[in-house]
Amino acid sequence: MFRSSASRSLTSLRAAAARCPRSAATPSARRAASSSSSGSASGSSSAVWIGAAAIGAAGLGYWVLNKDSAAKPTAPEPVKTIAIKGLPANSPFKAKPTVIFVLGGPGAGKGTQCARLVRDYDFVHLSAGDLLRAERQRPGSAVGELINTYIKEGQIVPMEITIKLLETAMLDSGKSRFLIDGFPRKMDQADAFEETVAAADFVLYFSCPEEEMLRRLLKRGESSGRVDDNLESIKKRFATFRDTSYPVIEKYRADGKVHEVSCLQSIDGVYMQVRKVFDDMFAEEAKA
Repeated sequence: MFRSSASRSLTSLRAAAARCPRSAATPSARRAASSSSSGSASGSSSAVWIGAAAIGAAGLGYWVLNKDSAAKPTAPEPVKTIAIKGLPANSPFKAKPTVIFVLGGPGAGKGTQCARLVRDYDFVHLSAGDLLRAERQRPGSAVGELINTYIKEGQIVPMEITIKLLETAMLDSGKSRFLIDGFPRKMDQADAFEETVAAADFVLYFSCPEEEMLRRLLKRGESSGRVDDNLESIKKRFATFRDTSYPVIEKYRADGKVHEVSCLQSIDGVYMQVRKVFDDMFAEEAKA
């Protein structure tokens, strides 16, 4: 702005000097003309210096205003992460594993059917109850006695313990297909698992009347040696399933992610229904 203004002033002064008429009629006229010419030259020279000073001042001002910002280092751009559907940012997995929550009341036959799925579809079967019982018996376990108390009372073990045991077992397996048996047993467990490990693909729900489950559990208790296979503990487990676990099934059902299988058939008859669910799932994956 300063440079443009000085340039216009200098041009105007030179134009004015050029328009002044020259006269040599008399010495006095010549002297006047000489004086006028000298004045124009002096004015022009002054304008040049004024313009140069203005340009210099403008440049100095620009440097003062911008020297700090020029010296500041450019902040690095944030690292961009690629979101993987069904896999939380803090998940220990690099790719989305196949996760099936296997739910049903105690004695519904979940373990029996999961064993066949392992054989036929290369799944890893992880029973939350088995992992907890193994941790309870592990020498030196910091949470063994706590787990034992919860199991004996038919109560739900704190989810932080169960989720960590499941996550460790999943990673140690080195595989990517998992049947999570008997978990989640509460909705906050489901949310915590999906927020830290991986989202479930669906819930496989084995429905069975309590009378049938009670008959099976009492029969199993004759030889299982489990502290929770007795009438008092079984009734507590039924109540826990009704009050806390069944709402999990209803939530996933509302999301269209429940496959229900009736257990009032032979083992082979139940597995025929289960195989159809998994054959359909893998057929859909093959199309994608």
